[in-house]
Amino acid sequence: MDVHVPLAITEALRRKGVDVLRAQEDGAARLEDAALLDRATALERVLFTQDEDFLVECAHRQARVTAFYGVVYAHQMRVTIGQCVADLELISKVYAPADMAGRVEHLPLR
Repeated sequence: MDVHVPLAITEALRRKGVDVLRAQEDGAARLEDAALLDRATALERVLFTQDEDFLVECAHRQARVTAFYGVVYAHQMRVTIGQCVADLELISKVYAPADMAGRVEHLPLR
């Protein structure tokens, strides 16, 4: 989870049994976007963010064919916490992290 993701999303996912790691828990809360995406990739984790800057970083990496483990993006004003939780839970059950490599998924899924 990016540092700006509401804690309510993380807690709800954990109650549902989804393995979630917040940047704050990993000591990565102060990393710049590129470094945080590198950290998520090193940990083989998909990064969830509501920060549009990550979309730019992902586009650059896709254009350069630079590996990353995937990003799920949700605009803060276009998706509710409940929708984020439901969609992230679904993604965690349908995809293995490696299936998300190099991809950007946008929420809501429906």
